[in-house]
Amino acid sequence: MSQSSSTTGSKRGLPGLSLERFATSSRADFRFAPLNVLLLVGLFVAGLVVHLNVYPFSLQAVVLSMGSALALAVLMRITQVWEAVVILATANSLAIYLELRPESEILIATTVVAVLVAPAIQIAYQWERAVVLRFGRFHSLKKSGLFVVVPVIDKVAQFVDQRIRVTDFRAETTLTADTVPVNVDAIGFWMVWDAQKAVLEVERFRDAVVLSAQTALRNAIGKNDLAVLLSERDRLGQEIQKLLDDKTSAWGVTTQAVEIRDIIIPEGLEDAMSRQAQAERERQSRIILGTAETEIAEKFAKASEHYRDNPVALHLRAMNMVYEGLRQKGSMIIVPSSAVETMGLGALGGLTAFGREGMQTAPQDLDTDTSGP
Repeated sequence: MSQSSSTTGSKRGLPGLSLERFATSSRADFRFAPLNVLLLVGLFVAGLVVHLNVYPFSLQAVVLSMGSALALAVLMRITQVWEAVVILATANSLAIYLELRPESEILIATTVVAVLVAPAIQIAYQWERAVVLRFGRFHSLKKSGLFVVVPVIDKVAQFVDQRIRVTDFRAETTLTADTVPVNVDAIGFWMVWDAQKAVLEVERFRDAVVLSAQTALRNAIGKNDLAVLLSERDRLGQEIQKLLDDKTSAWGVTTQAVEIRDIIIPEGLEDAMSRQAQAERERQSRIILGTAETEIAEKFAKASEHYRDNPVALHLRAMNMVYEGLRQKGSMIIVPSSAVETMGLGALGGLTAFGREGMQTAPQDLDTDTSGP
């Protein structure tokens, strides 16, 4: 997603989701997950048990120890940096010493061990790689599963997600090669194949990929006409994908595909293009009609050659025309006199009329015969 949309999503998201995103960023030194909370509380409980076995039972010691464990778990979950760990451990140890001296050494030692050991156990999920720095220099790249870091000395620079990511980007009011302003929305599919390069060589590789995609999209729009953008989206997406992949490969990022989702043009130009399309369809329809008329005329010309020297065939054709016309009830055929003389339709029409008149008078004769004696 774009930088602005991702920022808005993080502000409106749940606090737990925001903390998780912070833990995977370069600003956090470690990830304080539920396992770390459980380990911290368990160490405090163990230290409290040892303290109660050595010294008499004290409700103040129990409340102070358990309260410190819960408070430290919440604060370390929020901060997730070594500076906060040192400050919180020092402040909590001082509070225990002031409240329980001279019986505070066990709980103070428990506090120091708990706040240093609990964050040292880290977990990388199946799709993640953890870049670990030691004294500010690259130390190792941890794979998925449990791993241990040295407190204060080591820093998990970033947990890098190596799954395929979908990022949407856009080019607003960009001029095409034929100076038409358009707004283009696109999506890119990319993934990190080398977490070490992505973290150590690029400050914010997510933003770098998005901005590079927007630049490549604008360049592609400026090199092509509007008609090309509308008709060759796949080719345009492949062109942008190649440009992006050539640039991001050095960062340990590969761009797998770019798809153009929508191309928005001004309303006035959209109406003009609609009218142009209608005119083009009208022109095509007239061309098709003219072509059909030409082909029909050619067929009639070829048919006339067969009828010219064959009067029998012409007569049969005329009879067929009359039959087709009289087959429908109440039909009437009007033909030129020249056609009647040429095809012999006069005699045929007389015979047809005579046949119809005979059929009409026959019932009258029958009625006359049956009225006799």
